[in-house]
Amino acid sequence: MTELSRRATLKVAAGLGLAAFAVPALPAQAAPAGFPDYRFLRTAFDKSALKYNPTGELIFPCVRGTVGRVRNALGRYYLYYAPHDAPGGICLAYADSLEGPFTEYPANPIVSNVWAPHYSVSHVSSPHVMWHAPTQEMWLYFHGENTTTRLARSSDGIDFTYDKVVLSASMLPAGTSETSYARVFEHSLPALGAKYVMVFMINNQTNRRTIGWGWSADGRNWEFAQEPLIRPEEVGARDISGPSVLKRNGSTYVVYHCNIEAGGSMLITEVGNDFSLRRHLGVFHAPLPGAPDNGRCASASFGTENGVEYMFYEAGARLEGSIAIARAV
Repeated sequence: MTELSRRATLKVAAGLGLAAFAVPALPAQAAPAGFPDYRFLRTAFDKSALKYNPTGELIFPCVRGTVGRVRNALGRYYLYYAPHDAPGGICLAYADSLEGPFTEYPANPIVSNVWAPHYSVSHVSSPHVMWHAPTQEMWLYFHGENTTTRLARSSDGIDFTYDKVVLSASMLPAGTSETSYARVFEHSLPALGAKYVMVFMINNQTNRRTIGWGWSADGRNWEFAQEPLIRPEEVGARDISGPSVLKRNGSTYVVYHCNIEAGGSMLITEVGNDFSLRRHLGVFHAPLPGAPDNGRCASASFGTENGVEYMFYEAGARLEGSIAIARAV
């Protein structure tokens, strides 16, 4: 264990386009820890009709409300997403309801793989946007290349100003080859002097993807645990990725997905409010065997409207994905 991991351990211990199709209602599956069951509603839009869709596949949705945050917003909700493969590109769609219809922003991508003088990379992807209340800004975390997670900031959620690199493989143990798919959440960790946590995917020389985590006082400057938060072998998978942080019943959980060969489901682990627990609770959400999931659901983002909970997720085999909407039942 590194000194940083040891210090962390000690401190921790003390918000549619046209529905392309609909699927007949299926019996609800029990969700652990008091979370709702989510049932597929529709795809967020028809990806074949998008103006910007260079690779035919989309990943990593992030939905955020604009009311009280963005003046003259295009809609009450902004949905961020991206292609995975080169050139990628951070994209935006908007709607007045979490059920849609979502409309493609006409000038996508809003962030591309070249942003002089800051970077020129093969692709940018995995957008996660957080409302940063202290600055009254939308903060966008995204990766490009897979070794590097960057931050950009915006007052309107569309026009972003580059800020800095917030995570790179060099900040983790030697041999780390990827640090990507990061999401950031407000979460107080008094023992660490932190107000935000980041969860993300790690890959290394073993080529087995794990979940890592870090903490920050301001959302810009981070410290990272030098050991994984969750390992795939602990949950019967080869690879795990796409983590999100959720809270329920006074505790904190991480939801993430596993490789399709291990079931293609989203799994859930209780980490506790201080991130010291490792209570693996099994399947959080199972994929539909047919379209659009085709045996895989991933990279969930959550929102609530009029008391109804929604989950946006990446549906379909890797590099074939669409953005789907599910509603709590």
